[in-house]
Amino acid sequence: MMMYRMTVFALICCATFATMPAAYAAEMAMEKQAVPDINAPNKLTPQRIDPQKQVAVIDSVVAVVNDDVVTRQELDDRLRTVVRQLEKQGTPLPAPDVLEKQILERMISDLLQAQFAKESGVRVDDVQLDLAITRIAQQNKFPSLAEFRAKLEAEGVDFKKFREEIRSEIISTRLREREVESKLIISDTEVDNYLANKAKMGGEGEELHLAHILVVVPEQASAEKIKAARDKAEQALAQLKGGADFAQVAAGASDAKDALKGGDIGWRPGDSIPQLFMNELQPLQPGQTTAVLRSPSGFHILKLIEKRSGSAPVVIIQTHARHILIKTSEIVSESEAKKRIMEIKQRIENGADFAEQAKRYSQDGSAQQGGDLDWLSPGQTVPEFEEVMNKLQPGMIGAAQSQFGWHLIQVIERRDTDVSAQQQRQQARLAIGTFKSDELYQDWLRQLRDRAFIEYRLEQNQ
Repeated sequence: MMMYRMTVFALICCATFATMPAAYAAEMAMEKQAVPDINAPNKLTPQRIDPQKQVAVIDSVVAVVNDDVVTRQELDDRLRTVVRQLEKQGTPLPAPDVLEKQILERMISDLLQAQFAKESGVRVDDVQLDLAITRIAQQNKFPSLAEFRAKLEAEGVDFKKFREEIRSEIISTRLREREVESKLIISDTEVDNYLANKAKMGGEGEELHLAHILVVVPEQASAEKIKAARDKAEQALAQLKGGADFAQVAAGASDAKDALKGGDIGWRPGDSIPQLFMNELQPLQPGQTTAVLRSPSGFHILKLIEKRSGSAPVVIIQTHARHILIKTSEIVSESEAKKRIMEIKQRIENGADFAEQAKRYSQDGSAQQGGDLDWLSPGQTVPEFEEVMNKLQPGMIGAAQSQFGWHLIQVIERRDTDVSAQQQRQQARLAIGTFKSDELYQDWLRQLRDRAFIEYRLEQNQ
């Protein structure tokens, strides 16, 4: 219920059109040198500059993507941002032309997803965006959004562009959830097999911290394109064997979305990793890399960063709660939804029954159960809901705002629960789903590109 995930990062850039004053001065000079018309008024009127012609002088198109374009200025802005990001991470920079092409590919992918989102009605309004940015500010220990914005602007970040980058990230996440993750099917048999394999590996199993390089093979690729992809992967492996930094090579060669983060894919349970990959990873020591490996998505190179034990009893605090939801919409404004929730809150504080109020007014699927959400584990609800709920003592009620609208929450009771067995099955589903999701997401992106018209003009602009 109300699952919501998001990953975030900030991008910054600004540009000045310094050539415009010079162009204007040149036009004035030409006017002064022209032969005057004796019948004209004794006054010079400067010629108006066509903004479209002026833009052509200072910008150019580096790629056409369906009905949209990527401009030279946009590419240069993103390039400066990524270079700054890589330098901050301490990642050695790839060759400039390699990095430029890698960033252009990423921008094309982002633009294709934005086009698809627009066509299919996926959008993020300003209220949802403000909530997300506020949460980012809180996660970075800023007491207010204003202070967070001031800090970004002090570091040279264009806050408007930052907002739009966050909006794009949320849209991308929602597209992945709708087009990929919502279609995942993980059977109980797969979970049972996962846990059986984990038992065979020693019961406790291991978790591996990995980084990877992925060279995608297009769908229905010819033998020539498959060979080109393999050659690219082999070239990356040769660079690694020659002592090149893995993050640097990933930033320049990998087609995966995490390429500009050095290819780091985080911790993965050992038995969630395909057997083909695991066979290659098992004999490695931290810091070592595999050979080039083939999967349905393309060619991979994996690096083992760390290993750790994956077992421990899992005891969590669960909360039994119920709620009433008033949704916001084009008809019901944010202020109106809040007003209704506060009126319901006052009635309950004056003696009205929470369950009856939920059945009568709540717009959530739990309404007919009196708003009862049963036992909730950490992370099971959206962060705004969970934050307010965690502050309430049993019997207390409180209001919270989320992207769904306004909630009135009542905590009924709490308990400590050993969820080791449940957690094992949940982790198994998550691990299986993560791998399947990655594969399906790459397939979906590949199909999106295959259906698109893409024309590269980067070489023409160098």
